[in-house]
Amino acid sequence: MPSVLIVDDLLSIHEMLDAVIQPTGFSTAFATDGEKALARYKAEKFDVVLADIDMKPVDGITLLKQIKVYDPNCVLIIMTAYASTESAIQALKYGAFDYLQKPFRVDELISTLKRGLEFRQLNAERSNATSLPAARAADIEGRLVGRSGRIQKLIQQVKKLAAVRTPVLLQGENGTGKSTIAEILHASGAASDAPLVRIDCSLSSDANFREGLLGQNGAGGEWIAQAKGGTLFLQHLQCLPVAMQKELVSVLRNTSQDFRLICTTNEDLEKLTEEGQFHDELFYRVASLPVVLPPLRDRVEDIPVLVKHFCSKATNPHFDSNLIEFTDDALSVLQTYHWPGNLSELQQLVVKIAATTDARIVTSQQLPMRLREVRQWPNLADFLAGQQKQYTERVIHALGGDRVAAAKVLGVDVASLT
Repeated sequence: MPSVLIVDDLLSIHEMLDAVIQPTGFSTAFATDGEKALARYKAEKFDVVLADIDMKPVDGITLLKQIKVYDPNCVLIIMTAYASTESAIQALKYGAFDYLQKPFRVDELISTLKRGLEFRQLNAERSNATSLPAARAADIEGRLVGRSGRIQKLIQQVKKLAAVRTPVLLQGENGTGKSTIAEILHASGAASDAPLVRIDCSLSSDANFREGLLGQNGAGGEWIAQAKGGTLFLQHLQCLPVAMQKELVSVLRNTSQDFRLICTTNEDLEKLTEEGQFHDELFYRVASLPVVLPPLRDRVEDIPVLVKHFCSKATNPHFDSNLIEFTDDALSVLQTYHWPGNLSELQQLVVKIAATTDARIVTSQQLPMRLREVRQWPNLADFLAGQQKQYTERVIHALGGDRVAAAKVLGVDVASLT
């Protein structure tokens, strides 16, 4: 029988919750403050913890922090009065599964407990698997191409995420591969026929968008229903209007266990939240596992292997595209360019060249001029040194070649001007 530990300093609350929870198939146990609750949890281990936020000497938030150190997988639900809702939202930041605002309905309480239990069971099943199947691990390494420390770290992170159902927030510039990782996570954690429902929040101004995502009365729309058993993939989440963000919170509270939630953004959502431009509760619900994807300019050592990988995707009428090679000079040009479009821009360029070249060896002269011109730009240090030299020469000239006088004007030693 699943168990719930009820933590509240009022015995009358114990009695009331015991009366409504026991008939639903949960066994109940009680503690009157956070300190006693932590000791009991360590001794007995419960499936779900239901704790009031306002207790002394150890309150619900402190209990949450302490219990998460002991058991990161603990499912803790906060009970809060209306006046302390802001604190309850902060509890989500520290890993609370959800919160209930007093006075809550019995059906709301039982539904939240059951969702928490299901979440606990799903994570337990996944954690029992010691590793990903070899085929899935190979697929991750085959799609996230690169040898740099950054990409290897990302690969290991994605492998770990594939073993849990917790919401994932993918952060990075456009073209860094966020959609690819979402597809990998979906394929790794769902049945082969499970749906991957993509929703582009940048299209939220469309007349049918709100109904498709949110529906009525917090139940979610058609797209939410379609994602059941699979993955709900919300792209460009920062583009969702604040009013819709608030409604989405209600939808996720009612349906979040029906699907794997993956969101993407190319902005700093935490900063937007602090500035009041993004709904705080939505942020804490989607950002429990943030993943930052590096821009291509920060992993240029991966460009040679990426070029080879993208060549293999092209179709050339003259020869096997796998045989195409870029010269060292051509690769040097590619590694110098700043790649504002990241992986997507590199892939488009390489596939186009590989598909149209009539020579198996690609030189720098076959690359677009916009890439080659960048190599002629001086770096900042050289540019500033050149500017300083020109200025010094103009001062000396203006003073009739008197380097001693020029040195005084410039505030430097005369020796540095010779």
